[in-house]
Amino acid sequence: MASTNSFDAHGTLEVGEESYEIYRLASVEGSASLPYSLKVLLENLLRTEDGANITADHIRALGGWDENAQPDTEIQFTPARVIMQDFTGVPCVVDLATMREAVADLGGDATKINPLAPAELVIDHSVIIDVFGRADAFERNVEIEYQRNEERYKFLRWGQTAFDDFKVVPPGTGIVHQVNIEHLARTVMVRDGVAYPDTCVGTDSHTTMVNGLGVLGWGVGGIEAEAAMLGQPVSMLIPRVVGFKLSGAIPDGATATDVVLTITEMLREHGVVGKFVEFYGEGVSAVPLANRATIGNMSPEFGSTCAIFPIDDVTLEYLRLTGRSEESVALVEAYAKEQGMWLQAGPDQPEARYSEYLELDLSTVVPSIAGPKRPQDRIVVSEAKRSFREVLPTYVQHEEGSDGEASSFPASDPTPQGSPDGQNGGQPPAHVAAGAGRPSKKVTVTTAEGASFEIDHGIVSIASITSCTNTSNPSVMMAAAMLAKNAVERGLSVAPWVKTSMAPGSKVVTGYYEKAGMWPYLEKLGFHLVGYGCTTCIGNSGPLNDEISKAINDNDLAVVSVLSGNRNFEGRINPDVKMNYLASPPLVIAYALAGSMDFDFDTEPLGQDESGADVFLKDIWPAPADVEATIQRAISQELFTEDYADVFAGDERWQSLPTPEGNTFDWDAESTYVRKPPYFDGMQMDPAPVSDIRDARVLAKLGDSVTTDHISPAGSIKADSPAGRYLAEHGVERKDFNSYGSRRGNHEVMIRGTFANIRLKNLLLDGVEGGFTRDFTKDGEQSTIYDAAQSYAAAGTPLVILSGKEYGSGSSRDWAAKGTSLLGVKAVIAESYERIHRSNLIGMGVIPLQYPQGENADSLGLDGTETFSITGIESLNEGATPKTVKVVAAKDDGEAVEFDAVVRIDTPGEADYYRNGGILQYVLRSLVR
Repeated sequence: MASTNSFDAHGTLEVGEESYEIYRLASVEGSASLPYSLKVLLENLLRTEDGANITADHIRALGGWDENAQPDTEIQFTPARVIMQDFTGVPCVVDLATMREAVADLGGDATKINPLAPAELVIDHSVIIDVFGRADAFERNVEIEYQRNEERYKFLRWGQTAFDDFKVVPPGTGIVHQVNIEHLARTVMVRDGVAYPDTCVGTDSHTTMVNGLGVLGWGVGGIEAEAAMLGQPVSMLIPRVVGFKLSGAIPDGATATDVVLTITEMLREHGVVGKFVEFYGEGVSAVPLANRATIGNMSPEFGSTCAIFPIDDVTLEYLRLTGRSEESVALVEAYAKEQGMWLQAGPDQPEARYSEYLELDLSTVVPSIAGPKRPQDRIVVSEAKRSFREVLPTYVQHEEGSDGEASSFPASDPTPQGSPDGQNGGQPPAHVAAGAGRPSKKVTVTTAEGASFEIDHGIVSIASITSCTNTSNPSVMMAAAMLAKNAVERGLSVAPWVKTSMAPGSKVVTGYYEKAGMWPYLEKLGFHLVGYGCTTCIGNSGPLNDEISKAINDNDLAVVSVLSGNRNFEGRINPDVKMNYLASPPLVIAYALAGSMDFDFDTEPLGQDESGADVFLKDIWPAPADVEATIQRAISQELFTEDYADVFAGDERWQSLPTPEGNTFDWDAESTYVRKPPYFDGMQMDPAPVSDIRDARVLAKLGDSVTTDHISPAGSIKADSPAGRYLAEHGVERKDFNSYGSRRGNHEVMIRGTFANIRLKNLLLDGVEGGFTRDFTKDGEQSTIYDAAQSYAAAGTPLVILSGKEYGSGSSRDWAAKGTSLLGVKAVIAESYERIHRSNLIGMGVIPLQYPQGENADSLGLDGTETFSITGIESLNEGATPKTVKVVAAKDDGEAVEFDAVVRIDTPGEADYYRNGGILQYVLRSLVR
């Protein structure tokens, strides 16, 4: 739909022989001094102005943005495209497939249901490191991945062929965010002759990696992603923007990872949740694109919505290197300069106005790691041993004794043995680490292959180069490989208890490793290719060697993982591993050589060379100039153009998968992974009038700060839970239950896990935690929330949720709203809401209501046993949204509590969604008409 163009912004831009339509920012007063990120939003509003959801007042509010004010103006942002990974993307495709059937049921053309904005899904979250340290590790892991996920992959292959503007990057290709920056991102989009900034939302929090390319984007939940795919805007407040000034240059010995850990610590301490972060200053032009992407990637770890760099010559160089056409690069440059979005290097660059300011002199950055359980807990490497020793006692729950002056890791059996996976000799590194003053519990392990060695608290049990944070960055990846080369040439080896793995973010990494001749050295240390995907960082580290795992668990050892990832939360990496540290790829290899976190690289040798001389980390650390020279020799545009030439085609496994045919999906009635949801059952072309809520019961009465993690199913599926019983009834063995995440395409599993969090406190019950409630169809007896909801549904009784402040805070989980709706909840009454969850509830046909200012359930005398009636909702049928509705809560003794609840339907678009029973129904009807 054409813009209303109230500001006469529409015009043309000539680039070479091409002419593009654009919407000029200069037409809006105040635009010149806006931060780069807000200029992107301003263009978005100019181009999509419709006079209703996006008005001239919204545009003026953004142009006249008060950088010192708290956010209070809501705008509608329409992303240019959507990016998904397979775990979170499957439910989106399930919903699209279901919409097609609904269109056919209404007598329409099913093929009308297609993404209206380009949508791309990268299968990268399903590979697990089952096999490692072997030449065939990659092939074996991919083979196992296909066996586990064949049902889901067939469904996605159908989607790839059935939908226009929907593309799937098959398994074994790369991590979604690296594929995004190397190939999918446009920086400036062209569609129907209009040029505009590339923007995106993604179903993964680290979508912010693309901020390094000047692309505004962030992670969202599935409902927002589906809405964006179908052309619907995302509601947001005009944010505060933090200006982060960079100066200086990274010193020798420090890496991009050290920079990002420093920035993460600074921004967490400053407080940037819900804010934009934008980098500026003379130092920006000295930051390579890969480093910018590394910084942008960590935005969720420091809490900002985005962490963006403007467009400049560095951006253009990267676009050319990665094989973008000269025409597209020329457009990016011309467009950015025309719109005042170009970063001019040097002191004359005018500064934008920012809400808050921080500054980092890059020359002050020192080698760092972060851990043992949060990415913002940075530790200078030279202090890592001391830090480890300080925190270790908190992970050791019983009396351990101390080493005294003895070696922490005495030499094992001097006869070389095969290691657990055949990667190294049976000897640990020859260094001796002093163990005074630390808990110790040495345990001898003998593997099935005959290797024998001792392990203790603090051993590095996993050393993994993985995750989008770093594997897109040649500077740290090549440094790791060259450190491995130097280590091998000096005769060093990795301890046999270390599970080593290399999971690059794209095949380009393999290409430049091969060209530089680095693979033999990495493999000599056990860092064989295990897959292209998000592995260790999301908990797909795979099992440890059986004998090592048993020794760790039998003796309650506090062991360590070191990974080049972005998340190290407790319990996330591996169930056997208590302590997790983030580190640059070369430091991952260094810690694999050390074998222990109880190690000081400055004073302790990693081993001895053939002459018996001690070898320290400083002796094998590659010089930055040598790393850069190797990169220049090994990386070329051809690597990118060849690897991405046919990126959507996949390998023989993908192409040979049986692919369902037809415009609608042939659902398998026996599937426990992918099922048709009931969102459109019985839907008519014209929506039924919205109705008041009569005689509703309370499903749960909740307190403050109930998060989407409390509401949405997550983690493993317990055998005695409603979801576990469902799977058992459908012939699934306990060992194959998998997680809620892998079964997001099956609403029957997900609805049974909604409000089932083991820490949920439903105040209808006294002292009971978990997914339980009182079932008033059965005299108020205790029941699971799912079973009670089924009883209420059978009785035709609608449900409400009562809650306190900040209802729905935390991650944007679409199933927190989907599950709520499918349980039969018609309204939530809370003191306040997290913005996205409030919007998601409306998107699923649930009305969010708010207590009168200063009131809550307790102050009103509500205990949750009442019967609720809510009147005034029907006035929505007249086209206007009421400010309040009347709530009457009748008690058993005949008394009633009455109050006027505030209706939190905040925009005209949200009102349309609610009148239609939800956003998907609204979009479906609008597409069919």
